[in-house]
Amino acid sequence: MIRKALKKTSKSEKLKLFLKKYKVPREYLATNRKMVTRAVFLGVFIAFIPMPMQMLAVLAFMPFFKFNVPIALAMCWLSNPLTMPMMYYVEYLTGSLLIGSEVAPVELTIEWFSGNMGKIFIPLYVGTFFYSAIIASIAYYVVDYFWKTSVRKDKKLHPKHRKK
Repeated sequence: MIRKALKKTSKSEKLKLFLKKYKVPREYLATNRKMVTRAVFLGVFIAFIPMPMQMLAVLAFMPFFKFNVPIALAMCWLSNPLTMPMMYYVEYLTGSLLIGSEVAPVELTIEWFSGNMGKIFIPLYVGTFFYSAIIASIAYYVVDYFWKTSVRKDKKLHPKHRKK
């Protein structure tokens, strides 16, 4: 269903005019399985990294990888002001566990973070890499699986592909 909606949107006349007006390469809006799964992987991977302007980081990968840019940008929104504190706290706890460091009690104040950044930086980014890699990989394979399943289902339903 999502696959069909993406295909339908990519053939929109408004989209074609937008691409022509702003000279955006069409391949960055491709809606095939590889482009969408790459976009999901990259967007989710970056969404778990505690840094400002995550969407700019996605755009920085454009010259190196081909992926559906709008989907990757949307995946960055997984870490929003409501989910960030919980995500980063769990990443910090996991990183502390993985490297065997002591967990400092956390206060959600700017003073506490500025005073303790040296203590939490390494555990936070170890946990960040752990969750980024695992969850982005899972998201990649889930989207890939559902995309392939959708294609198989459509082929079964399409009269041209039925056995006679």
